[in-house]
Amino acid sequence: MDKDRNAERQLIILGMAAEKGRWLLVSVGFLINVCLGSIYAFSIFRKPLETLWGITSSQSGYPFMVFLAVFAVAMPLAGNLIAQWGPKKTAMLGGMLVAIGWIAASFSPDIFTLTILYGVIGGAGVGIVYGCPIAVIAKWFPQKSGLAIGLTIMGFGVSALVTAPLLKAMIDNPDIGIMNTFLYSGIAFGVIIMLLAQLLSFPPDKWASAESEAISSAHATATLPTLNFSRQAMLKTPSFYALWATYTIGCLAGLMAIGIASPVGTEVAKLDATMAALAVSLFAVFNGLGRPIFGAITDKLGPKHSAMLSFILIFAASLMMSFFGQENAMLYLVAFCILWMCLGGWLALAPTATGIFFGKQYYAQNYGIVYTAYGAGAILGTLISGNIKDITGSYLDAFPIVAGLALLGMIIAAIGLNPVKR
Repeated sequence: MDKDRNAERQLIILGMAAEKGRWLLVSVGFLINVCLGSIYAFSIFRKPLETLWGITSSQSGYPFMVFLAVFAVAMPLAGNLIAQWGPKKTAMLGGMLVAIGWIAASFSPDIFTLTILYGVIGGAGVGIVYGCPIAVIAKWFPQKSGLAIGLTIMGFGVSALVTAPLLKAMIDNPDIGIMNTFLYSGIAFGVIIMLLAQLLSFPPDKWASAESEAISSAHATATLPTLNFSRQAMLKTPSFYALWATYTIGCLAGLMAIGIASPVGTEVAKLDATMAALAVSLFAVFNGLGRPIFGAITDKLGPKHSAMLSFILIFAASLMMSFFGQENAMLYLVAFCILWMCLGGWLALAPTATGIFFGKQYYAQNYGIVYTAYGAGAILGTLISGNIKDITGSYLDAFPIVAGLALLGMIIAAIGLNPVKR
């Protein structure tokens, strides 16, 4: 009996020590995501690429669109790899692909080659790495994971705050130029990701039970999933399709705003190129803050009400831009801060909702499927904005469509975002 009690006490002590140490993994995940999130600064490349190769607004968005689509498609594959190889080896593989994609892109002779090298190879690498810190944090925070996941992926959102000015400075530097910017960035990102990947690991099997013994709060366990759905079981639930549809709409609005942030700043809001680049950095702050904010909101209010709040904000921002956005720099800043923040919110809301609805046992595999909504949103958002700009001559005509989709999202969330019952 005494031996059992001593063993139990040791597990509790180990669990409490691990509870403190797990926040280091949040920092590691944050830094990895800073590297991965450089895609959100891609609008910095668009005008220089249009000038370099004489291409259209739609064509300059192809690498961004394909990158995000492949990113999302790679996530389900990464979920299986994480389960088989563990997060460290999976992240190392992804880090190598990220480096190869960026470096190879620097030798592109045209936009279509750039789209394949940067979009497909780089996008696959980011898709493989991205799920690793999230899966690790979800396992280390079995109770209320929304805030921890939000802080981890905040690095992806704030990445443009750091990378947009750096990328612009390199592009504008005559000794570097646009293509060498891809080269140097790929080397740096690859090295950083490979080093940080060494620290990623899941908790020991007995650790979760030790934490449960140490944490006796009924409020904390109230949101702990009691059901663990396999990927096949999840796909049979209405809640999955509601989550996937709302996630797609939330990402469509935010990724469209990210992809056109710089040209809208110069062409619609009439900012100069330097101010437009600084605006992208400001938006990145809100994109990053949206993740822990909506992660905490989802912990407190649940997925349904958090989703509806996001769609209300997207609807309001889209209508403001549609009616009053022309030559209105202040409104441009406010509306795009909201849209970037809501995208960040969805990137915390959706993984948290996946754990709440479907459990943590098969989390990496399940969230990989849910995350394909991100790719759908990237494709639709980029196509809508680019084609409408080419047809009408203004990006503003895309915003009424986004407002209508936000209304649809509110309806789907109200009806379908419900806890799964067996």
